[in-house]
Amino acid sequence: MNHKIFKYDPNLKAFETDFDLRKANYEKKKAELLQNAPSLAAFANGHLYFGFHKTEDGWYYREWAPAAQAMYLTGDFCGWDRHAHPMSRGENGVFELFLPGKDTLKDGQKVMTVVVHNGQELDRIPLYANYVSQDPATTAWTAEISDPDAFTWTDGGFVPEKKLFIYECHIGMAQEEGKIGSYKEFMEHTLPRIKALGYNTLQIMAIMQHPYYASFGYQVSNLFAASSWFGKPNDLKALVNAAHEMGITVLLDVVHSHASKNTREGINEFDGTSYQFFHEGAKGDHSAWGTKCFNYGKNEVLHYLLSNLKYWMDEYHFDGFRFDGVTSMLYLDHGLGTAFTGNEQYFSMNTDTEAVTYLQLANEMVRQVNPNAITIAEDTSAIPGLCLPIADGGIGFDYRLAMGEPDMWIRLLKETPDEWWDLNKIYYELAIRRPHEKVIGYCESHDQALVGDKTIMFRLCDSEMYTSMHKDHQSVVVERGMALHKLLRLLTMSLGGEGYLTFMGNEFGHPEWIDFPREGNGWSFHYCRRQWSLADNPELKYQYLLAFEKAMVEMAKKNRVLGGADKQLALDNTDKTLVYKKGGAYLAFNFHPYNSYDGRWIEVDEEGEYKVILSSDDYCFGGQGRIWHQTYQAEKQEDGKIGFRIYLPSRTAVVFKKLPKK
Repeated sequence: MNHKIFKYDPNLKAFETDFDLRKANYEKKKAELLQNAPSLAAFANGHLYFGFHKTEDGWYYREWAPAAQAMYLTGDFCGWDRHAHPMSRGENGVFELFLPGKDTLKDGQKVMTVVVHNGQELDRIPLYANYVSQDPATTAWTAEISDPDAFTWTDGGFVPEKKLFIYECHIGMAQEEGKIGSYKEFMEHTLPRIKALGYNTLQIMAIMQHPYYASFGYQVSNLFAASSWFGKPNDLKALVNAAHEMGITVLLDVVHSHASKNTREGINEFDGTSYQFFHEGAKGDHSAWGTKCFNYGKNEVLHYLLSNLKYWMDEYHFDGFRFDGVTSMLYLDHGLGTAFTGNEQYFSMNTDTEAVTYLQLANEMVRQVNPNAITIAEDTSAIPGLCLPIADGGIGFDYRLAMGEPDMWIRLLKETPDEWWDLNKIYYELAIRRPHEKVIGYCESHDQALVGDKTIMFRLCDSEMYTSMHKDHQSVVVERGMALHKLLRLLTMSLGGEGYLTFMGNEFGHPEWIDFPREGNGWSFHYCRRQWSLADNPELKYQYLLAFEKAMVEMAKKNRVLGGADKQLALDNTDKTLVYKKGGAYLAFNFHPYNSYDGRWIEVDEEGEYKVILSSDDYCFGGQGRIWHQTYQAEKQEDGKIGFRIYLPSRTAVVFKKLPKK
């Protein structure tokens, strides 16, 4: 086959048979799935058939449970009589029950499924349950009938912006009070903050139902249920609708890489077998995460997962997905302990080709449902073609998270004084891409904020953040921390990707770490919240970092900084200075801890007037005000180069743009 990826990277031609296999597997599986459907979007309608469905005459309830001998529906609607409502078995292990009368089941009623396997009765939550709640007295989880008033959407015609400024968030910890926050509170209090910052995309974690709050939402039990930790389904719909009305795209952090091993609460052993959805034996167990691994080669599993994606788009109007744990999906050893140092490691016996095919099908199906949908892969391995179209030999994602970037920053901050940083290596790490593949750049996400690690600002300042963040208090530690916090974010945002991401609160240098309530900390919420009052307090320096973040995003938008090729104009590793062009902006950095340079040459493309449009050293950003916001005349020199000279202070970044001709 003639794959376009070989034109982008001729070195991959050596693996042509592997790319042929990737394409053949995809085409074969797609043909299998579409024997009775015209498209993947038409195939992925499990949620429209299975689960609970109200009609004019009553309620239908259906489940797929091939190993079950019998099934019953029970709940408070029948006094929890376990055998009052037997389900009839049809073909392919599909069970069905019809309850006459549309008021037989009502919103909020609790239900459970009784599955009989090998003579044993097993209590199970319905596979397509869309709301699951916990009894405060017994802590047991049960499904609830969700039949609320129809939600009125007002977001018709919403289309995501092309350049993504992503605000990663967690609903529960988005409030300052020591509790679990709600969808409503987030919509009312946090969403306006995101809009004011200029971020245009919301990436929401922990939406899929998970029984253990401290799992950060990554041990999912019920894939079709919007997490009841934060409120009711219509509350989530209202949040998404409000975001769209503000012009903000909303992405779901979807977890199809593994699932909770719980049986009563989850889908594990729903029909009594371990292999209904997952691999048998050791292959079905994730050794590092203590979870179950899906069998992506099974058509019924693909139907369930693809239907799940379509459900979140149709029912909740999500604009796309950030796929969690893609590296774990791509490799049979889940990428644990593997250093991906050469192309041969992507095409070995270790590759889970069935997972690759599923991801291709998922990306195609998502775009059939919404051509403007966005998909992002969390992958550390940088597998070739991850973010290329399937037709070109790729897997079909729009973006990959540039996970090496935060690793680089944390490693440097932990191990190397900033006066010894190698700007060549930093530039390479931020600017390198697989050809024609887009990435989301970031300094830190939720991963770097978890207990056991530290955010960038906290790592830079540590205990000084408790004593020296008042504007009247002078501290060389905090001054250094603030200066580098701004430089790292501007450098990464402008150079590190075709999109940019931050985690909730890091825009103003949130102190401390994230630690969910658990037995080890006395079930405390102290570290599982966002202290917005720090950023709102006019007497504290957090306001400086917040103001810079807003100005940085605004500058990037106005000058098309995200995306496109970068043009390095100067890099001096001795002086610790770096100058490059991105979009319509010229960015100059001085990372030296104490050397400031007068008459530093700034090369540009054209003669004319250039104006300072952003300086990290401005007083309003907590700097020393050493940069005048003036214009500079760029002229051609004897050597033919065009530019001007400026004063470039230590630990400062300055951004210029050319003024239009008068």
